[in-house]
Amino acid sequence: MDHFPTNWGRPNYDSFDTHATYPLHNRGQNQAAAGGVQHTQQPIVTGTSVLAIKFKDGIMMAADNLASYGSLARFKGVQRLHAVGDYTVVGASGDMSDFQYLQHILDGLVISEETTAQDGHALGPAEIHEYLSQVMYSRRSKMNPLWNSLLVGGVKDGDRFLAYVDLLGVTYSASTLATGYGSYIAQPLLRKAVEGREETLTEAEARTILEDALRVLFYRDARSINQYQIATITANGAEISSSLKLETSWGFAEGIRGYGAQTQ
Repeated sequence: MDHFPTNWGRPNYDSFDTHATYPLHNRGQNQAAAGGVQHTQQPIVTGTSVLAIKFKDGIMMAADNLASYGSLARFKGVQRLHAVGDYTVVGASGDMSDFQYLQHILDGLVISEETTAQDGHALGPAEIHEYLSQVMYSRRSKMNPLWNSLLVGGVKDGDRFLAYVDLLGVTYSASTLATGYGSYIAQPLLRKAVEGREETLTEAEARTILEDALRVLFYRDARSINQYQIATITANGAEISSSLKLETSWGFAEGIRGYGAQTQ
């Protein structure tokens, strides 16, 4: 075997374009990028609504445990609430693989900023939200978005924080927030129950409000399930419950036209 590269000759650029100088339609068929770079065109395995509200001691967030494959209720034990550090919880709807990627980079961020640096500073919800908004906008600008809508909530230094960011990098904040189908169905219920009461609403009342909204979504949203988790973030830290089950009743359906054996 000849081990001297200078004796090997030069590649045939008719079939191998080292510097990608030819237009896509003129490149050889053996090129790996002959069809162009492909990105995710639509979310595949998805989660539906995430709900969050402010109450007098902190933030409460809720999401069900279903990840749907199209219209198939495929995965029924998925946790869509993720604690980031000691002060913050992130809830996600949209593509679950993209959310897993975000969980990975957020865990790496906490390790690098808090564990490795050891400078006495800890990331709060405002910093996490700003970081995510930059990540989402950067990916959108590269025409390769992360197909998620995220709620970021937390409490640090006595300040409650609740904000939204989506796949376009759009951000806003309010005392009640919802993603997915919940932004249409649950948000009016949350606003009616919470707005003007943020400083007096107790933790028990906040939990009841979120459970009632989740129950309405289970009745109305075909991509939801009656198993859910609730995250409570106060000055004492963030706590995410185990999977809970909603008490539901379908007795009212007997009076709905078109239900069951009804003909009129």
